[in-house]
Amino acid sequence: MSDVPVTPRPRKRFGQHFLHDPNVLHRIVAAIRPTPADHVVEIGPGLGALTRPLLEAAGELDVVELDRDLLEPLRAYCTGAGTLRIHQADALTFDFATLRGAGPPLRVAGNLPYNISTPLLFHLLDQAEHLRDLHFMLQKEVVDRMAAGPGEEAYGRLSVMLQYRCRVEPLFTVGPGAFRPPPKVWSAVVRLVPRETSPVAVRDELCFAEVVRLAFAQRRKTLRNSLRGILDAAQIKAAGIDPSARPETLGLAAFAALSEIRVTADHAALG
Repeated sequence: MSDVPVTPRPRKRFGQHFLHDPNVLHRIVAAIRPTPADHVVEIGPGLGALTRPLLEAAGELDVVELDRDLLEPLRAYCTGAGTLRIHQADALTFDFATLRGAGPPLRVAGNLPYNISTPLLFHLLDQAEHLRDLHFMLQKEVVDRMAAGPGEEAYGRLSVMLQYRCRVEPLFTVGPGAFRPPPKVWSAVVRLVPRETSPVAVRDELCFAEVVRLAFAQRRKTLRNSLRGILDAAQIKAAGIDPSARPETLGLAAFAALSEIRVTADHAALG
């Protein structure tokens, strides 16, 4: 495979840090194990360092890239490797379901810009029914938050919402030198597998998400204070939870119980 082109220059406003380390690229492709039977989609292909080996393995590949200046260098670099379909679009608003059509669930991969990684994860998981798995390079701190459990310092809203919707598997860490230009932080590769069945029963997912959001909005506050607008102390106790507890001590089942109390109260109020 020829060297990845080094132009155009990375743009700060797009959060671009181009991955170039061949050993890291090999490990990512080995973790994904794409085949011609898969429908693979790459987000933010950049100059194509990961794109070309994915394309060679799968034979066909869809990529979503926002930066117009990268499209022709990307197309040129991947010539002869397979069928490349480029979608010039913002991944934060892109409808990934349109790529699936009547085919198999999508396998999504990418070295995600750190400045949009969290909202992009939520956007993708809103379309989880169309996804088989996701393999992403992210800031290590974000991956730590994604995988953290109750009682751990990194545990928070992102941990709860992602683990409710998918299995989170950190794979390996990557140093700044693997990128051009090198970021100021370490990165990590993570695998996300959407769940066919949630580990907890939730009647109203919007209510569940709102309970989790409010609980962690001011994480040092007790539940009695952080949930005051939607649940009182008696209702929190009815869920089997101490109102003086803090959100970082609660697991998925506790948040599901709180949301169930809220849904029941709403239905009772409606008569």
